[in-house]
Amino acid sequence: MGLHKILKILAFTLAIIGAIFALLIIAGDEDTAQSMGGNLLYVAYLVLGIVLALVLLFVLKGLFKGDIKKTLTTVGAFLAIVVIAYVISSGTDLDLQPFNDKGLGITEAISKNVGAGLYAFYILAVLAIGSMLYGGVKKIFNK
Repeated sequence: MGLHKILKILAFTLAIIGAIFALLIIAGDEDTAQSMGGNLLYVAYLVLGIVLALVLLFVLKGLFKGDIKKTLTTVGAFLAIVVIAYVISSGTDLDLQPFNDKGLGITEAISKNVGAGLYAFYILAVLAIGSMLYGGVKKIFNK
């Protein structure tokens, strides 16, 4: 039995377990959901760990099987976008006092990181939409 078939079975099994837990929480009362919540959190961490390990495994497998130069170029472009987003984010865009009055402890550094994440998302979203439009227009004119 191949690795792909084993992973399909594992994914299907995890999906069924997740559906069962979700139904138990939905069908149960509030006390049941709270008592199961702690255990479900550990199950969620376990599933997240399994998924991350499998993703890392397949990324490394694909990296050594495919064109490493193209992969490193793509990763470099992504890191350049993240650095550009971090540089243009200021962290002083909003008044932090109301958040700190509530005890959230938000600093300018945290605000700068959040802003950088938002800018990176916006840049990547524009690039994704642009590439889809470019592909569609190119496909229309090549026919």
